[in-house]
Amino acid sequence: MSTSETQPRGRRIPAPPARFQVPWLRTRQARLLMIAIGILLAYALPIVRPPILTTPDSDFGGVLTSMTSYALVAVGLNIVIGYAGLLDLGYVGFYAVGAYTTGVLTAQHWHWPFLLVLPVAIAVTMVTGVILGAPTLRVRGDYLAIVTLGFGEIIRITITNTPWLGGAAGIKDIPAPPSLGPDPVGVDQDGLFQIPHIAWNGLTPLIDNDHKTPFLVFGVLDAVPYYWLLLTVLLIVLVADILIKESRVGRAWEATREDEEAAELMGVPTFRYKLLAFALGAAIGGLAGSMLASGQGGFISPTSFLLLYSLLFVAAVIIGGAGNRCGAIVGGALVAYLPERFRGLSDWRLLIFGIALMVIVTFRPQGLLPPRRTRRAMKVEAEIEELEGEGVDA
Repeated sequence: MSTSETQPRGRRIPAPPARFQVPWLRTRQARLLMIAIGILLAYALPIVRPPILTTPDSDFGGVLTSMTSYALVAVGLNIVIGYAGLLDLGYVGFYAVGAYTTGVLTAQHWHWPFLLVLPVAIAVTMVTGVILGAPTLRVRGDYLAIVTLGFGEIIRITITNTPWLGGAAGIKDIPAPPSLGPDPVGVDQDGLFQIPHIAWNGLTPLIDNDHKTPFLVFGVLDAVPYYWLLLTVLLIVLVADILIKESRVGRAWEATREDEEAAELMGVPTFRYKLLAFALGAAIGGLAGSMLASGQGGFISPTSFLLLYSLLFVAAVIIGGAGNRCGAIVGGALVAYLPERFRGLSDWRLLIFGIALMVIVTFRPQGLLPPRRTRRAMKVEAEIEELEGEGVDA
């Protein structure tokens, strides 16, 4: 028998190409070190003010605060959309419930301390999520999207027409979180200590002692302490998100998202887990709303919770990569950052923002940072296409 007769038909599948790998980067210690460095850099951003990233026409500390707030909201919505596969178009309603719970309890009718109001706002928003989810999670797909869309508008219209909640005028003079150290009015040397900023002369960094940030003094003149507080809250939420996603709850969400009927047949109480996802997502949205109400401005109104914001939150999750918590953070940060980065272009900045979103969705429909399951599917699909292009028999 000749050699040609013993060889199988078609060409042999080529071996995968060698990849450039650094072995020490794959160790747990190296990953933890890189995460720690990234967190430190995130805290240092408003002080360092990198020339390329900073917003010349907006307060960079305020922009970072908005980016972190959007990222926090996107992480909460990612639980609903990315983990459980539920399309929620009225998520801004939970954002509003958390904000108005804080505003009513601290300024409008009572004067509770912020640290007491914060867990109350989270609990009220979670209960609101359960009340909304219990009757509506029986429906799926587009019907669920329509119901949640109506919920967001109902919340806003109710606030606008309720004088007890401030009506269309909103709620003002909401107190900020408690500061650390002295905070005398009109005195520069407040706080436990002050951190000088970095000024850039071209690419040369210089110490700017004329502009300093007091450590955790929450006032109206400096947004950096609010950014540090929000970033800390975001990190805590991320740790909780990781623990929940890696538990049996996360596996139940994944099974429900992929095939709800099959999950039911395998004994997974899908309705209970969908309701849990709705409640946890609502709680994070209420947390973000409470932080918004106690923010630098100390003012909220119904116009702060328009339907547009719900669509932006959904866009943040989809652009970042639904199902990936890091992708949700990147998507939320981008949605808040891009309009401010191009603020100097006046009305053209919104056009650039829209074009940027269209380009991302068109050329990266799976998101900037797709989840692991999507990356595996993309890899398998690419290998199949490569083999078909080379004429290898299946």
